[in-house]
Amino acid sequence: MEATQQLGRVLFSAGALLIVVGALFYFGAKLPLRLGRLPGDISYRGEHGTFYFPLASSLVISVVVSLILWLVNHFRR
Repeated sequence: MEATQQLGRVLFSAGALLIVVGALFYFGAKLPLRLGRLPGDISYRGEHGTFYFPLASSLVISVVVSLILWLVNHFRR
C-alpha cells in the first residue's frame, strides 16, 4: 500500500472518530446513559472546593473502547 493511501486511511478514520465523538456530545443529554453522572462517580463538595472523579464513567468508556478495538483487530485478520 502506498504512503498516500495509508495517510488517506488514517485521516478518514480520524474524521469518522471525530464525527462519532461530536455526535455523542451533541446528543449526550438525550441518551439514556449519561456519562459523568453515573452511580459510582465520586463527588465531594467541601466548604472551600469540589472534588469530582468519574470512576464509573471511566470504567464504562474503557470497556467500550476496549470492545471496539478488539472488534477492529478481530475483523482485520
